[in-house]
Amino acid sequence: MKQFLALLLAFTMGLSLVACGGEKAPEQASSQSGAATSEVVLEEDEQPGADAPIAELKTLNGKVYGEDYTALYQQFGKDVTIADVIEDEETGTAYIVRDGKRHTLGLDFLSRAMVYNTTVPEGGEWADENDVYADWWRLYITRWNQMLPEIPLYTNEYYDLYNAQIKGVTEFPTNPYWTPAQALIDWTSEKKEKNIILGASTELSGKFRFAAFGATSPGSSDHDVQKLITGLGTIAQTVDGNYVWNDTVVAEHKEVTNEDGSLTYTIKLHDDLKFSDGSPITAKNYLAETLVFSTPVGAQAASKDHMAGMKYVGFEEFNVYTGAGSPAEMPLKDADGNEVKDADGNVKTIKTSKVFSGLRLLDDLTFSATIDAEYLPYFYALTYADFQPQPLGLYLDKADIKDDGEGVYLTDDFYAMNGDKYALASHIFDGAWNTNNDYPYSGMYTVERWNNSDKSVVLALNPEFKGDYRGHKPTIEKVVYKRTVLQTQLEDFKSGGIDVLMGVTGGDSTNEAIALADSAPDKYVYTSYSRAGYGKLAFRADFGPVQFPEVRQAIAYCMDRAKFAKDFTGGYGGVVDGPYYSGSWMYKEAVKDGMMLNAYATSADTAIKVLEEGGWVYNEKGEAYTSGIRYKKIPAAEMDERDITFQSKDGSYKTTKVGDDYYMPLCLNWYGTQDNDFSDLLMTGFLKNDNLSTAGFNVQYTLGDFNPMIDELSQAAIYGFYQGTPLYTCFNLATGYNSAVYDYSYNLTIDPDEFDNYSLFYIKDEADAYWFE
Repeated sequence: MKQFLALLLAFTMGLSLVACGGEKAPEQASSQSGAATSEVVLEEDEQPGADAPIAELKTLNGKVYGEDYTALYQQFGKDVTIADVIEDEETGTAYIVRDGKRHTLGLDFLSRAMVYNTTVPEGGEWADENDVYADWWRLYITRWNQMLPEIPLYTNEYYDLYNAQIKGVTEFPTNPYWTPAQALIDWTSEKKEKNIILGASTELSGKFRFAAFGATSPGSSDHDVQKLITGLGTIAQTVDGNYVWNDTVVAEHKEVTNEDGSLTYTIKLHDDLKFSDGSPITAKNYLAETLVFSTPVGAQAASKDHMAGMKYVGFEEFNVYTGAGSPAEMPLKDADGNEVKDADGNVKTIKTSKVFSGLRLLDDLTFSATIDAEYLPYFYALTYADFQPQPLGLYLDKADIKDDGEGVYLTDDFYAMNGDKYALASHIFDGAWNTNNDYPYSGMYTVERWNNSDKSVVLALNPEFKGDYRGHKPTIEKVVYKRTVLQTQLEDFKSGGIDVLMGVTGGDSTNEAIALADSAPDKYVYTSYSRAGYGKLAFRADFGPVQFPEVRQAIAYCMDRAKFAKDFTGGYGGVVDGPYYSGSWMYKEAVKDGMMLNAYATSADTAIKVLEEGGWVYNEKGEAYTSGIRYKKIPAAEMDERDITFQSKDGSYKTTKVGDDYYMPLCLNWYGTQDNDFSDLLMTGFLKNDNLSTAGFNVQYTLGDFNPMIDELSQAAIYGFYQGTPLYTCFNLATGYNSAVYDYSYNLTIDPDEFDNYSLFYIKDEADAYWFE
């Protein structure tokens, strides 16, 4: 059973999570109001295939993947071209006709097709792969707008404010894809200390070596530090967010398409690459991280299977190998640890292999990677050749990487056990969180000092760093990265406590920053750019009321997003109606092609209408709703434990059982971050929203720090705070697109084996299910 690519948001696209508030966002994108229903009924005489019945949409709750249903893309996806897709002319909803039925294309299908199904159909209207990608992208954004995995609340202009002693900031400015942490390579410091102090609103955690360790997306500040201390990748992100071969690192590269459809990249490194301690960087260093996080040892360390090598040939067999005593075959298990059986009741098995056949160590400076044909063609195929060097001891301790001619493997001591745990799991965990000089660094800087008390880090110049993809090297001797508090950030800046105030946003803060710079241009400088991203109300959309699309839609109808954006940005921004950057080329193409999006104009009446259509028509006793908090009747077979025990934060409203059915309260438990304007504005725009009360919602809240909030969102102790009881369904966060690569493939999966590890929005679009007869 194939495992699918799912981490490109975190590693390729560079998506990061940030705390909304004193944080960095573009002008309002135009959109058209339209229906926001999940299923579209077409007029018989309007569309091709309109005479075919619509495939039934059924809840996935209580059903078994692989027995009751599978993913629509798994069933038909590889054989579908953009020419097969039919669009409803009123709403833009896409569908295909298969088996005599119309199948609506859900978020999972569209996100995968967008990057894997870009072959140009013969004789069609599409000139090239870009045209095909743009069409898939438009259909994906349209579906996303209908399903609302999260609610964008503002997008804005970012203003970066600088101490004028930091030179080069206007000649080499930041942009949506090039943050100060990257741009400073071209800046100089005329300060006496020859340093630069960066300030950002998102708290550092100390997880700098691998910022996404144990999570789906990294925290933005941790990710910034990772960019500063990790470098010399084989593929480099350019200033404009695209990807190119890093000629500073790669001496030669070759690309060969094999007879079986797989693709092999052979990469030869320059012989003068060094870590910060002067030790040579070799091909083994480039293979280490991919190998480690493709094993059960790495999965145990992270409490999450990052499946870093899933796109390479031989991954599946290598991924289930458990060490010297590993059997030749292993029973295939689902996400819950249950054995998977075929139609005859026989347990399915998968072969194991110590050798990762798709990765080769050819000599000290040369290695190759063969991409499984399952992942080809791929719109961003070059990113498959991206490898980052890591010191071997960081994750391997004394284990080694070898290749006897059939593929790379890890020596037996890597898999050694300590009781029922892998001995190296704790070492790998410590490695991901390592903040000292036990192991060297490959990036522009090294960690000199991490202060866990005030959450600041001091970085020192790495004298061995060869340069970025252009050959540029930094000259600023030290970088200090610290958290800023919105209420005091400008005073901190004026007093010299910060040299770069990153991502100033919000009307008052922006006006103050501009006024300060204009009043003393010899002391202060600022630059600005439109944000590629947005502030949002995010959801844990797989339990509680927010798992139902009509609830998310009703929340959007109750909120005045335009007013919220104006109040928050002070006119330096607006609203977007989907997960896009209005400056991107595909957005411009979509607008040109007439993309229709629902702006969710504020209306309590419309909110009530969609809630009633969704079945929120009861009180807690199962009687007809008249006033107060709405409840929804849900059959017991469709409830999981989290839904059965769901309740409001204060316990006043709980899921109740009446007869054989459960009734869930329309309660929203919101976790917001403290000390920022975004949370403050949500207190009135969301918590005390009269429209929500009128529609039958109850909203309760907690304000806390960023890392505990991420634990609650993930329902896992990534930062050690989660106590194991699911409670919160709503979160204020922000999304930033840190590269021009736009790929959500498999982050909207409905496959339980992938969902827990890779789902970005924790949403399952029921249109993505293909039901077995």
